[in-house]
Amino acid sequence: MRTYKLTAYEKTGKMIADETFTAETDDAAKVIGQSLLEKQSLVDQTHRLASPAGKLLLFHV
Repeated sequence: MRTYKLTAYEKTGKMIADETFTAETDDAAKVIGQSLLEKQSLVDQTHRLASPAGKLLLFHV
């Protein structure tokens, strides 16, 4: 299992989500990250999901 980091911010730059979770693959992490964003109504906020290698898997400004 690999550890992924999901963060979301308000337009002012204030962090409103800081989640860490594990997944088997980058594709599985994308599904989990998207689900977390949807559950917290953060899909339209600035957000990013980073892999352990620093690769951006989800990104929205």
